[in-house]
Amino acid sequence: MSRSNEQDLLSTEIVNRGIEPSGPNAGSPTFSVRVRRRLPDFLQSVNLKYVKLGYHYLINHAVYLATIPVLVLVFSAEVGSLSRKEIWNKLWDYDLATVIGFIGVFVLTACVYFMSRPRSVYLIDFACYKPSDELKVTKEEFIELARKSGKFDEETLGFKKRILQASGIGDETYVPRSISSSENITTMKEGREEASTVIFGALDELFEKTRVKPKDVGVLVVNCSIFNPTPSLSAMVINHYKMRGNILSYNLGGMGCSAGIIGVDLARDMLQSNPNSYAVVVSTEMVGYNWYVGSDKSMVIPNCFFRMGCSAVMLSNRRRDFRHAKYRLEHIVRTHKAADDRSFRSVYQEEDEQGFKGLKISRDLMEVGGEALKTNITTLGPLVLPFSEQLLFFAALLRRTFSPAAKTSTTTSSSSSVTAKTNGTKSSSSDISKPYIPDYKLAFEHFCFHAASKVVLEELQKNLGLSEENMEASRMTLHRFGNTSSSGIWYELAYLEAKESVRRGDRVWQIAFGSGFKCNSVVWKAMRKVKKPTRNNPWVDCVNRYPVPL
Repeated sequence: MSRSNEQDLLSTEIVNRGIEPSGPNAGSPTFSVRVRRRLPDFLQSVNLKYVKLGYHYLINHAVYLATIPVLVLVFSAEVGSLSRKEIWNKLWDYDLATVIGFIGVFVLTACVYFMSRPRSVYLIDFACYKPSDELKVTKEEFIELARKSGKFDEETLGFKKRILQASGIGDETYVPRSISSSENITTMKEGREEASTVIFGALDELFEKTRVKPKDVGVLVVNCSIFNPTPSLSAMVINHYKMRGNILSYNLGGMGCSAGIIGVDLARDMLQSNPNSYAVVVSTEMVGYNWYVGSDKSMVIPNCFFRMGCSAVMLSNRRRDFRHAKYRLEHIVRTHKAADDRSFRSVYQEEDEQGFKGLKISRDLMEVGGEALKTNITTLGPLVLPFSEQLLFFAALLRRTFSPAAKTSTTTSSSSSVTAKTNGTKSSSSDISKPYIPDYKLAFEHFCFHAASKVVLEELQKNLGLSEENMEASRMTLHRFGNTSSSGIWYELAYLEAKESVRRGDRVWQIAFGSGFKCNSVVWKAMRKVKKPTRNNPWVDCVNRYPVPL
């Protein structure tokens, strides 16, 4: 990346740090300059191959829809030119064997079509675990718990405090009290205790809401990125609920914050080959087991953002569940960038110089995340955008790809941008090279973006041209529950339901990203209006206080 482009990804902010309490400058106001790396403007550089991939998905699923109308038109044109008497005479011209043969071919074709098409997958309901109030902490209490453990020096604690102040996280998030212990808490015992608390809490609520017995579940998928004991977490669930012996169980580890959508994708594939089945997908992360006690600032950051949480989702492919299901699964698009070394090491678990284990966050994270997001939404676009938006987007893309002026402007973008800023005008070549940015608000009514941090959400809003209302569920989830890893997008959907925002026919876009680097999208369509819950929703007792400014 050129130096000019590198500078374009940086933003500065002057922060008032208050009055200096001691030292030679005591009593004087102090300020600091904070430099941040922004997401790249990924909609300004779209790769044609990912657009082609999206259209490939679209054509594969739309072949029947394209064929049937043609056949209907041909049949209507043929029959429409005949009178009722002529039609009756033509029918009598065929013998019985011909009529029976025609009916047999029609029935066989219909059977092949209905048997070969993918089964619809319905979301019956979902549950999000809400920890007890004794685990609730304010930002100040969080710092005090870390100080009480005696594992952090004042410089590290001060860094944590500054991160929290700019994080967008509120004063009602949840952490295990063990983080205040001076003992080693990254043990299998601590991990199992936290896992059983959050997972069983979410599943108990799910089985109560759906009235499905644990023994009726045919597929179980549990994902937890960091904590992967033996026996597995999925085995722990089967043992606790005494599930049936032939259940198809899977345990996903190391997949990061996007693993919740990966779990849904795996469950969908299993439901395609196992008719009349229920599938449960559990998504969580262990905060205590992943607690870093060193002083490397790039490894301290995850401590500040991750909080306790767990989601459990009930899926079904049974046709009779159509009437009482909340949502129908429409699309899943997965993007994996691990072939690129920078992406692979952007979120990396390792030991620091002192031998303390933790997650290291690379400076390249925002940039590689933007590239993964760009690829994912470019592939998803042809599947969900209205035809008018696709036409404008594709025309602009072709113009940028084949226009000599666009190619020239690409090689001289740095000098032209400087000239434009100096003169206060835009060159014609930059107008040609600038692509049409699709309006994703025409494709979706609701957006659930992984609540990684306040800065990430702000950059997503800017690049996708979304409103404050579109971002409300993600921002409020970050404020109320923090970053709960792979379960976060379900707390956001729970917020939309608590606000009675979801109506029949609404489309919900959930998008999450995680280590690897991965970016995954799932699209749901509401089957009915979701009424405001009175219980079994993590927002029931506080939704009336939201939204709040961050």
